[in-house]
Amino acid sequence: MAGSNGSVPTLDVENLQTYFFTKAGVVKAVDEVSFSVQPGKVLGLVGESGSGKTVTGFSIMGLVDEPGRIAGGHIKFRGEDLVGASEDRWQQLRGNQIAMIFQDPMMTLNPVLRIDTQMIEAIQAHENVSRDEARQRSRDALGQVGIPSPDERLKAYPHQFSGGMRQRVSIAIALLNKPDLIVADEPTTALDVTIQAQILYEAQKLCKETGTAMIWITHDLTVVAGLADEVAVMYAGRLVEHGSVDDVLDKPLHPYTHGLIGSVPSRNKRGKPLEQIPGMTPSLLNLPPGCAFKTRCPRADAACETAPDVTKPDGGHRLLRCHHPHLDELAEVPA
Repeated sequence: MAGSNGSVPTLDVENLQTYFFTKAGVVKAVDEVSFSVQPGKVLGLVGESGSGKTVTGFSIMGLVDEPGRIAGGHIKFRGEDLVGASEDRWQQLRGNQIAMIFQDPMMTLNPVLRIDTQMIEAIQAHENVSRDEARQRSRDALGQVGIPSPDERLKAYPHQFSGGMRQRVSIAIALLNKPDLIVADEPTTALDVTIQAQILYEAQKLCKETGTAMIWITHDLTVVAGLADEVAVMYAGRLVEHGSVDDVLDKPLHPYTHGLIGSVPSRNKRGKPLEQIPGMTPSLLNLPPGCAFKTRCPRADAACETAPDVTKPDGGHRLLRCHHPHLDELAEVPA
């Protein structure tokens, strides 16, 4: 599916279904999820823990293991469908054209190898460059993510770094080969605000200058507001709202999106208790029929016993899955 400007998206996910086949039953971790990311753009994928964000990222990277598997849909990278791709093909792509920044940096780093060894190998695995050139690029990448004394740090082992420093190294490794697509799974959660701001700046700069497309998986709407071009909101394995970051955060239509934004401290008046979404996310093993959010939704009624279709309530690019959206928000938008 071509993008709105006629170009082919870097990534086009179509009706993705990633299920886990357990003894207790089938867990529909990702169910009929569709979105695309254009070159140079950032998509923020948001939702509570257990909403399916990380499994979506792992599916895109071909990293879903048994008992999970992709049960349906397509993952098209620059037009090539990667569902069912061979491990040899994945070896060519990962770390070179597609990279992932994991929430746990030790999923990237080998504890028994020096940092310079790991970074130089990451470059030379995909490019025919000298060791000296690869070392210089590694040094520059550490500087990009705010690591002081990069020459000394290159000689260190992962256990000699703090958790936040290890995460910065793993981010630097993801940036090394300037990939076409980066999937970032809450990569700045363990970092202080100053370093987080620097890494967000470098991520935006990379996308603008090289055309890298990025999916930033997070529960932090304040990060998405300053980083992303579009935002997709997940709940119980499905996308419930998707649109431009300004549209979705300024005029949320789905009651779940409304609740997420209402729970952000900066959105609440001083002295007033934070708004909360009542109840808990339902078990993906035993989802209620119809709309999965109905047991927590103040707008739910009998219509919500049937699953809502995907609609375009503003007639444009906003996608929504809800029987009773906050259409009053759209009415406030000047014609």
